[in-house]
Amino acid sequence: MNTNISPILKVFSFSAAFSLAIKYAGPSLSIASTDFNALIAVFTPSIILAAILGWRAWQQQPR
Repeated sequence: MNTNISPILKVFSFSAAFSLAIKYAGPSLSIASTDFNALIAVFTPSIILAAILGWRAWQQQPR
């Protein structure tokens, strides 16, 4: 497989699988539709990404 297209196909396949999981398995989860749950869903990915990038930046600092 071409190395330039491989990451794109991996992301596409993961995205498609995640989308199907949300579409078909999501309604069976009993999550209440509250403001707090919406805030968790919106801010959790950003917080996780900020933590990962901050940790990587901290690891790359010269000591």
